[in-house]
Amino acid sequence: MTEGLVLGGTNNLFEVETDSLVSLCRIKGKVLKGAEGYYNPLAPGDRVSVEPDAHDAAKGMITALLARKNHFVRWNQKGCAPQLLASNLDSVVIVTTPAEPPFRPRFVDRALVQAQAERIEPVIVVNKADLGLDDDAEDRVTDWERIGYTVYRVSARTGAGLEELRVALAGRLSAFVGQSGVGKSSLINALDPSLALRTQAVSAKHDRGTHTTTKGVLLHLAGRPGEKRLDVIDTPGVRRFMLHDVAAGSLALYFPEMEDLVGSCSWGMSCSHENEPGCKILEAVYSGVVHEARYESWLRIKEEIETGRFSD
Repeated sequence: MTEGLVLGGTNNLFEVETDSLVSLCRIKGKVLKGAEGYYNPLAPGDRVSVEPDAHDAAKGMITALLARKNHFVRWNQKGCAPQLLASNLDSVVIVTTPAEPPFRPRFVDRALVQAQAERIEPVIVVNKADLGLDDDAEDRVTDWERIGYTVYRVSARTGAGLEELRVALAGRLSAFVGQSGVGKSSLINALDPSLALRTQAVSAKHDRGTHTTTKGVLLHLAGRPGEKRLDVIDTPGVRRFMLHDVAAGSLALYFPEMEDLVGSCSWGMSCSHENEPGCKILEAVYSGVVHEARYESWLRIKEEIETGRFSD
């Protein structure tokens, strides 16, 4: 029996790295303990116990899932179950664009909440920054920085900002998450051109991305001399990101600019923060301490959790 690192896989066939050897492994038995209830039992970054095939070193059986320190998930509406995107992360790199496809700040806000709920450090990357940010996009990006998030403005096409991003991710396991077409694979290619990951242009007809990465995969990026290796997980692009296991009543705790205000309203913990007099969060919105667009994000996400209906 040996310990392995899941690099990727679908259904019941996974690529597992053990001592630099990659084997194709199946799950032993019908159910993997600890993976019950998920849309997919394993994700890139998972650690597993592997029973090598006595006759073929390139094959094996997964006998156990080792304890996860965290996992990054989204609610899969079609499968009616949480979908694992990555496990055992040091950071989640949330990729967005000012255009091509259009800027979607609420996608970023949702992913930020999910990362913080799992206590994973979020990093925001604005790719295609060479296209320029309009006033609304600049306002939202600046506000993320103001409330304490780390933001990198980069361009996979020109290379701008990539050196700073490389330094920040060195020696860490990071999952790249974002909508289709924002350039996750292009960024990873730019960080390590030897990978030559498949990329695809944004649909001109619909101005949105198409799925190029169809399954998550963990990649070891070549470091420069004297530089720590970058381990990244390229996740499939998603158009809808619904939260999992975050209660509506605790949602404000995952908005840094609101967190310290929770419980200080005149109505205490029973305040809905929607129309009550003496609500400290509403006062913060009126005074500009909480950005109006962030408050609107909070309202919409709260409604999604309460109703189960997604709103873009």
